[in-house]
Amino acid sequence: MPALVLLGAQWGDEGKGKATDLLGGSVDYVVRYQGGNNAGHTVVVGDQKYALHLLPSGILSPGCTPVIGNGVVVDPAVLFSELNGLNERGVDTSKLLISGNAHLITPYNVTVDKVTERFLGSRKIGTTGRGIGPTYADKINRVGIRVQDLYDESILVQKVEAALDFKNQILAKLYNRRAIESAKIVEELLTYADRLKPYVSDTTLILNNAIDEGKVVLFEGGQGTLLDVDHGTYPFVTSSNPTAGGACTGSGVGPTKISRVIGILKAYTTRVGAGPFPTELLDEDGEALRRIGGERGVTTGRDRRCGWFDAPIARYATRVNGLTDFFLTKLDVLTGWEQIPVCVAYEIDGKRVEELPYNQTDFHHAKPIYEMLPGWSEDITKAKTFDDLPKNAQGYVKALEEMSGAPISAIGVGPGRTETIEINSFL
Repeated sequence: MPALVLLGAQWGDEGKGKATDLLGGSVDYVVRYQGGNNAGHTVVVGDQKYALHLLPSGILSPGCTPVIGNGVVVDPAVLFSELNGLNERGVDTSKLLISGNAHLITPYNVTVDKVTERFLGSRKIGTTGRGIGPTYADKINRVGIRVQDLYDESILVQKVEAALDFKNQILAKLYNRRAIESAKIVEELLTYADRLKPYVSDTTLILNNAIDEGKVVLFEGGQGTLLDVDHGTYPFVTSSNPTAGGACTGSGVGPTKISRVIGILKAYTTRVGAGPFPTELLDEDGEALRRIGGERGVTTGRDRRCGWFDAPIARYATRVNGLTDFFLTKLDVLTGWEQIPVCVAYEIDGKRVEELPYNQTDFHHAKPIYEMLPGWSEDITKAKTFDDLPKNAQGYVKALEEMSGAPISAIGVGPGRTETIEINSFL
């Protein structure tokens, strides 16, 4: 059963796009199973750089079928903008499949997201303002709009009116905003119906049949483990489940069909948005990591917060996802440091804590306990095998592997497609 899950093992932005793209030539289907256009993947192909937000990274691999699963929330305007951009660059997007059960981000979801975040002021979560959270809220509240609703206008009208009955009260009475006309929303949504229709499919059936036929299916998560709504640093999280369990609910493929779970792990740590971050660096080292690593959000354009590697987070990701392998990315960014600190535990209320505390207050006050590892100055971007790496870089990788609880099977030594060391095959 060659079905693999590939996900972020930290707060997202670990380099999942590159990992997915590297597997693309051997994979028949790449499936986005959660999130929306609040996620971002950068993929470098030759001298071309692609920034993907909603589309699966597999769309850049000829012969691979990209799939947007039922667990994803789709802004159709963003979807078509992204498709148009790829088509203009000569990328074939005709094989894309979209679940008819995926929920649509409507204009009123975007409005609610933005005004709510502004209203929260200093208590804001740090959302992308793209309507993702309110769309998932509508899904849970059973007033969401699904892709399939575009093909039954009477149902679409009823659902939009039901959603706006409550939202317009909130917008007018709490936020002093003008009420939104349901007829205009319906009219806008229906403009997407004809263009969406060729892509809309029973993706659950297609994917299960593909796995049963021995084809390779890769499930690609957005964001990262620590942004999971159940297992992340709540409330500073996304509104879906990027962890491995989300691959099943977000695609309709059962857990017994998953054969491998790969965690993408950056050689240091970053996050975007508010929330606790024990190893965050507010000094020259943090700025150097940001500059050398190009740490700016693909979707948000915001500078990422940067810090040293956090081993308790990696162990936590291994545990809650059942990780079988790690793909370590951006090792090259650490070239040039004489010594590299690694967080091996936390100090909380004067006590040493080896694992990620389940209590949010404890995690917020956690102080990193560092172990110093020797650095290297040699250029590693041309390394093709593990033995090509400087001894200290090898030692760093081995230390991270031992601390994290799963084997490191690939190492990114540069942004390009070929700048990867494969230790063990993922397939």
